[in-house]
Amino acid sequence: MIAVENLSHHYGGQPTLLDLGFRLAPGEKAVILGANGCGKSTLLKILDGLIAPGAGRYLYDGEAITPLRLKAGGLRRRFRQEVGLLFQNPDVMLFNPTVADEIAFGPRQLGLADVDDRVAHWAGKTGVTHLLPRAPFSLSGGEKQKTALAALLAVEPKLLLLDEPTAALDPRSTGWLVDFLAGLKQTVLCSTHNLSLAPELAPRALVLGEDHRLLYDGPIERFLMDETALVQANLAHIHSHRHTYFRAPAHHHHPLKKGVVEHRHFHTHDW
Repeated sequence: MIAVENLSHHYGGQPTLLDLGFRLAPGEKAVILGANGCGKSTLLKILDGLIAPGAGRYLYDGEAITPLRLKAGGLRRRFRQEVGLLFQNPDVMLFNPTVADEIAFGPRQLGLADVDDRVAHWAGKTGVTHLLPRAPFSLSGGEKQKTALAALLAVEPKLLLLDEPTAALDPRSTGWLVDFLAGLKQTVLCSTHNLSLAPELAPRALVLGEDHRLLYDGPIERFLMDETALVQANLAHIHSHRHTYFRAPAHHHHPLKKGVVEHRHFHTHDW
């Protein structure tokens, strides 16, 4: 479904992505891991056709995708129905007067016939039916994220691109999202900082290094067990701890003896 070939991107003369290459099959689920500033959001925007790569190619279902090519009517309509990007901040996606209008917006733009049915179906699936008359700006962060997700799914895309989808969610909503995504038939590519959550989102990891290159592509469990690779990706570090202790003296009339012990721990980062 996705083919990325020797893809690079620069912003302001600085690299954001360098020489990336990977493929994603229909129905596959993968997570993008990496420290802040490594290029995760930029990659997702390229895959959504919002910005163009500076070098290399991105193909969706065999079609080379760039913002310029998406100006063609036939390709644009098909791509916008089949590919959806959920931004990290749902506020940038919500602009309609009600939640119902928000979910209906995509189907209306595409001229789909069963708009009301789609709104009811996906509002129910994402648990926002009771919010349909509400204004999106009045919702909580989690409710906004669910509304934005329902709006994407209302056109029934084939590929879902999710940028830090749990950032605005509390633990209960995060658990709901993990279960919800697992039940979707769509191909899903999801970025996250949360190493604890990542294995629940997908079995495959694409890891971007701080040099903006693809550091790892493979089973996520194998990567999470590789301390060297985690440190190299700045997703973990070795941290020293000092502990003070008191030892009982040999003779009860002597004072307690104070000591300090230092040891080192391996820490992963849930940003």
